[in-house]
Amino acid sequence: MSTLVATSAPEARSSQGFRVAMLLPGALVTLLLILFALGLVLFLAFRGNDGSLLGAGFTVANFVTVVSDPLYWTVTLRSLIIAALVTLATVVTAYPVAYYLAFHAGRRRGLLLFLVTLQFWTSYLLRVFAWKIVLAYNGVLNSALIESGIWSEPTLAFLNTPAAVVVTLAHAYAPFAILPIYVALDTIPKSLIEAASDLGARPFTSFRRIVLPNSMPGVLAAALVVFVPTVGDYVTPALVGGPASTMIGTLIQAQFGKANDWPFGAALSVAVMLVILCVVLVARFADRRFGSRT
Repeated sequence: MSTLVATSAPEARSSQGFRVAMLLPGALVTLLLILFALGLVLFLAFRGNDGSLLGAGFTVANFVTVVSDPLYWTVTLRSLIIAALVTLATVVTAYPVAYYLAFHAGRRRGLLLFLVTLQFWTSYLLRVFAWKIVLAYNGVLNSALIESGIWSEPTLAFLNTPAAVVVTLAHAYAPFAILPIYVALDTIPKSLIEAASDLGARPFTSFRRIVLPNSMPGVLAAALVVFVPTVGDYVTPALVGGPASTMIGTLIQAQFGKANDWPFGAALSVAVMLVILCVVLVARFADRRFGSRT
């Protein structure tokens, strides 16, 4: 008995040491790249701008400007609306794809999942520029409409519009929505659907009563994965949007870039993070509600 205890103690220490060694790189990355960056942003947000990198003194004037200036309320609201439209368009189009992958793909599932993630092989900027070519005045879409006889001349109605931003972002983030919804659908026991069918439930009834409620955690996860980064996106509005598509990320980038006002840019970033935190809390509450029902 004593021999077993003596041999199990070194094994336990070795196992614990292995777990610490495996967790240490991730912990260091989290500490240095995430917590440090967030702490630096919070520090800068309360600094005054004197032209230096870290500012001078401590003040709340940056947040007063953010709250009192209607410009930032307008741009923030526009960013939330565009992000919400992108999330809605992405989730609505991703759900049928994920549903087919989970229930009807069969042997083609691996190939189709590969095709879904294929766009990750190309640069994000390249995909945005591709949409710019499609939507441009002399682009693919205008040329196709003219060749088909629908329009007689090119139009500027496609590029440099909020709609162009929504379409481009929805395409860019489509895989991020498809994959979590697919995982949620794939974990639904097929026996539940078969039992509903045996009890006389129609396919739509089975979908409404079984599939959709059990897939809602994946839908909410997909919505958050798409919504959170699109709120602060500034590359896509700058390339395919216009003045009417300016988002809060564009203003933040301008403060850190041309304006050289890092403290105010940090205050804007903190304000956006607080807004996103509220959205995440609401989504978490909704997830718990759906989880309790299912």
